[in-house]
Amino acid sequence: MNATDPATRRSQRLATSVVLAAALATSSASAEDLLDVYRAARSYDAQLASARYALEAGRERLPQGRAGLLPLLTATGFTQWNDVTNKIADRNFTFNSNGYTVTLSQPLFRWQNWVAYQQSELQVLQSESVFAQANQDLATRTAQAYFDVLAAGDTIEFVRTKKTAISEQLAQAKRNFEVGTATITDTNEAQARFDLSVAEEIAALNDLEIRRRALAQIAGRDFSRLTPLRPAAQIPSPEPNDMGRWVQTALEQSYAVRSQELAWEITRREVDRNRAAHLPTLDLVGTHGHNIAANQANTGVRSDLIVNTVGLQLAIPFYSGGIVESRIREAVANRERTRADLDNVRRNTEFTTRQAFLGLTNGIAQVRALEQSLKSSDVALASNKLGYEVGVRINIDVLNAQQQVFQTKRDLSKARYDTIMNGLRLKAASGTLTEDDLLGVNRLLGAD
Repeated sequence: MNATDPATRRSQRLATSVVLAAALATSSASAEDLLDVYRAARSYDAQLASARYALEAGRERLPQGRAGLLPLLTATGFTQWNDVTNKIADRNFTFNSNGYTVTLSQPLFRWQNWVAYQQSELQVLQSESVFAQANQDLATRTAQAYFDVLAAGDTIEFVRTKKTAISEQLAQAKRNFEVGTATITDTNEAQARFDLSVAEEIAALNDLEIRRRALAQIAGRDFSRLTPLRPAAQIPSPEPNDMGRWVQTALEQSYAVRSQELAWEITRREVDRNRAAHLPTLDLVGTHGHNIAANQANTGVRSDLIVNTVGLQLAIPFYSGGIVESRIREAVANRERTRADLDNVRRNTEFTTRQAFLGLTNGIAQVRALEQSLKSSDVALASNKLGYEVGVRINIDVLNAQQQVFQTKRDLSKARYDTIMNGLRLKAASGTLTEDDLLGVNRLLGAD
């Protein structure tokens, strides 16, 4: 690699900074933040669209369940051609007979229909809980994809900065070797680090493209400029700062727990509905019929009858081949299955809430520690550079110090994004995540 004059390099960096500053000034107005991406995702994301249609379908369970309690009105009609031969009278005649019947049936006692109506109310509530959970999932998925893009962009910036620093160190090692103040080992070590940084840059560019595609899959388009996290942004602590209260809130308000509780209640009532098949049913039935036909006894004289009836219809089931008992056993098994599923969801919710709470509180502490570590690493790098110039440090010491600085920057960047995401996951686990929480995260974005 050809070394360049230090003054020339400084001029190039200054020109690059001016160009970047101008680009940021002209593009900051069009840079999109987390809320912009989330609102785009709400109208595009296929998973949320599926959940929305599932909600619409679930709401139809209520009128379907109510229908079992309402009157049933049916009408039937017929018309037929008849060819009758009377051998005694030695006569043959043809005629048309027709008629219609209207039947009104009002259930008076059908216990299984009443239980089915109660189930339909619970099914609507369950559909709403599932849709609310889908909204929270979209918020966390969008935020994760957003910060994944920012993290990938940070990695590229760190790798390129490291490559530039290694390039300068390589040039200096070559000059020192030429004047005899350093061995070829310094040059080889710097060259190896530079080649590695080139490979890291290629991998980072590939990762950024993948992260951008993942975000576009959620929000529907490519976001060329995303508003970054402010370097001095202070991530707030959880409020209240009590893990036990967050767990209690999650067990009471989590949409996942609520949905599974409703599923258990529905299957519990399904047992009652199947047992009701042993009970008698009572319906109020009214009919109105009009029939026109020939009177065969009078050799074809036509009759015109109007019949109206009102009565009670009682049905008592005695035996149905054992299907009722089998369905009861099936319903009991499904009830116990949903009870076990409910226990599992509650345990997972408690674990997820504790994990997110610890991730948030410990993440805040980790961010502070890494910020201090970065300051120390910068000081160590400056000391190693000075030591190398005066001959008390070797080139590998400087390269290692540079690697430590860039690794700390990458760890700090990742820790900040992970901490913010744990805050959102904590809200989601407790069932309290809303767009206002994304607005709070949005306030951490921008330029200082």
